[in-house]
Amino acid sequence: MKIRVLIVDDEALARERLRKLLEKEAEIELIGECSNGLEAVQTITEERPDLVFLDVQMPELDGFGILSRLPPENRPAVVFVTAHDKFALRAFEIHALDYLLKPFDRERFEVTLRRAVAQIKGRTGALNQQLAAFLADLKPEAKPSERLAVKAGGRVLLLKLEEIDWIEAADNYVEVHVGNESYLLRETLTHLEARLPASLFLRISRSTIVNVERIKELQPMFHGEYVVVLRSGAKLTLSRGYRDKLQQLGLD
Repeated sequence: MKIRVLIVDDEALARERLRKLLEKEAEIELIGECSNGLEAVQTITEERPDLVFLDVQMPELDGFGILSRLPPENRPAVVFVTAHDKFALRAFEIHALDYLLKPFDRERFEVTLRRAVAQIKGRTGALNQQLAAFLADLKPEAKPSERLAVKAGGRVLLLKLEEIDWIEAADNYVEVHVGNESYLLRETLTHLEARLPASLFLRISRSTIVNVERIKELQPMFHGEYVVVLRSGAKLTLSRGYRDKLQQLGLD
């Protein structure tokens, strides 16, 4: 009996790389590919793959978000595919979950695949327990970090959260604005929002999070939208779909 495998990654080249490697494996049946999280949730629910190669960082709904939307009985075995540094990978190792660190070679892929196949054939129940425990640890119950690590010019800067003006989505990244400077961070806006203190940061649109302490004034527009003016002079838009967020500012 073949192992039914699904590839989930928003990068076409990454999907192609995995597809070519998997097609060489006689015991693998590749049942499809997904380029975004919502598509992945639907495909996993309908097709029930045995194994998913899952990109951790994707726009809108990341790999962790996909798994959280699936009931425990529908969660397949997972190999996480990630560009995280090795320190962040410690979480996967603690829960005995397999991962591929981009960029990976054929040898690393084959070792990971063999291990995943053996686990699927031998102890699916244990795999489900490991994955459930891992997802439980991801819940933002601990005190949010007071600093945000970003890379700039070959260095890692630790930004104090109170210094951040606003954050916007930028394709597969987020752009963090601090005064006249901005920094790119490879993370989805939704995943970053979960790590930020809700008392300080407010999501005002699908693509924008703002530091509420940096807001100078709100200017009403048509159709229920607002212009959010920051102390720096930057002007952002609070979308109509996020109007309920005004309650957090003591308005509306």
